[in-house]
Amino acid sequence: MTKSLERYVRHIRYVRHERYAWAGCAVVALGLALASDLGPHRVWGVVAGAGYAVAAVLACGARSRPAARVVAVAGAVVVPLVSLVTAGLGQLEVTVVDGSGQLLLTTGSPYVADPTAVADFNPYLPGMALFGVLPGDARWWLGGAFVVALAASGLHRAWLLACPLVALPLAVGGIDLPVVGLMCLGVVLAGQGRSGRAGLVLGAAAALKWTAWPALPVALALIAVRRGGRPALRHAVVALSTATAAVLPFALANPAGFYRSVIAFPLGLTNTTSPAASPLPGYLLATYVPGGRVIALVLLAVSALLIAVSLVVQAPGTVRAAAARLAHGLGLAMALMPATRFGYLVYPLVLGALAYRMPQGGSTTVTPVAPSREKALV
Repeated sequence: MTKSLERYVRHIRYVRHERYAWAGCAVVALGLALASDLGPHRVWGVVAGAGYAVAAVLACGARSRPAARVVAVAGAVVVPLVSLVTAGLGQLEVTVVDGSGQLLLTTGSPYVADPTAVADFNPYLPGMALFGVLPGDARWWLGGAFVVALAASGLHRAWLLACPLVALPLAVGGIDLPVVGLMCLGVVLAGQGRSGRAGLVLGAAAALKWTAWPALPVALALIAVRRGGRPALRHAVVALSTATAAVLPFALANPAGFYRSVIAFPLGLTNTTSPAASPLPGYLLATYVPGGRVIALVLLAVSALLIAVSLVVQAPGTVRAAAARLAHGLGLAMALMPATRFGYLVYPLVLGALAYRMPQGGSTTVTPVAPSREKALV
């Protein structure tokens, strides 16, 4: 009864402050429209700012608050996405994904052997090229995969989709969204004891982008605590097999192109500079401090080591703890990367939202899985 009362009080407080949240989002969106020199960002800022403003007005009335959330999602995601796709405007990453898909179909590899221009570099793992193979603009498939993964995770919340850190990439790019969506789903499945399915989902995420790889040891620790060593081993085998099968053939087929695009370019080891240059600590160190790139990489390695040690010393025993550990670890990593951008903060945001939505005991649907059913998933 006490917990139910606490949830009700939190809900009332959230409802009362919802109008201010949408108003704040409107200020952020319109500020981006004025400050950004990127056309897609300016379009999103103007359209989303208007949507947020209308949502703030609607949120003032008790009966119109559900309509306010619908308007916020429509104004911040649906309308700008349709407008930008129709006009053929988007971030460079959309062009890269579409191009990698065409390269995969024509050459068998999603990587240019000797990239020179920024658009030649494909810093994503081979699985991302599948979104470029599918018909139409890749943003439809990227956003759709994200929404489906969130729904399967139980994290289908209008406020999350309408949040500027999520709504902006949904409209202009969206490369990181399916990755973090699959990470959330994988962690939830791990908490439910479905080690095989968790391995498949997280292995698929790991085949899209390096940023998903920290989820593998976190889910492994969660399964080991809740289910024991054998299910944890099963998870590790399935996850690594899935990721390896998706990545290794392309790395071996075009090792030079794979290294230059996926490893050297994100780390700033090529002559071509990555456009990911938001003024976060890692970028500031690499840009303005002598030897700062090395310092940032060392700090990044130390932070990864500390997270790994924490999994051994105090492994997460609930979905909430695992999601929070991932959110903290990735938040620190995104801040320390030499080539980084504010959009990467979608990882700690979404994972933090998953942790917030989970009860203290773990997932709301944690149930034992029969051994025969689990074996059938491997």
